[in-house]
Amino acid sequence: MSETPRLDRQVCFALYSASRAATAVYRPVLEDLGLTYPQYLVLLVLWENDPRGVKELGEELGLDSGTLSPLLKRLEALGFVERRRSGEDERRVAVHLTAAGRELSVRASAIPQRLADAAGLSADELEQLRTTLGKLTAALHSAV
Repeated sequence: MSETPRLDRQVCFALYSASRAATAVYRPVLEDLGLTYPQYLVLLVLWENDPRGVKELGEELGLDSGTLSPLLKRLEALGFVERRRSGEDERRVAVHLTAAGRELSVRASAIPQRLADAAGLSADELEQLRTTLGKLTAALHSAV
């Protein structure tokens, strides 16, 4: 006879709890910047490589257009990004950082260290965790 599943032994619950706890650490810092966590993720992608196509952004972040479009509208209203239609293909929309969006990266640069400090893990432990989570994510995507 198999053992009854227990909540404290479920990897999915540990991931869910860790995600919520990490987001809670980010929340006050992001509120100071006037951002939500999903908006911050969009900006992270753009800070790495600006401009990006809307479709590209959605693929990288794992967001559908119904979720991404309101995020982009809000970031545009905040003055951090600008959406522009491609001159070559009217169906393609690129998202560009504004000067304010680029400047925000400087103010946001301490955010990853804040999570690292709160986690109480060494840089090596955090990198190992990130690597393991990346492997888990890739494997689970392949399984569906």
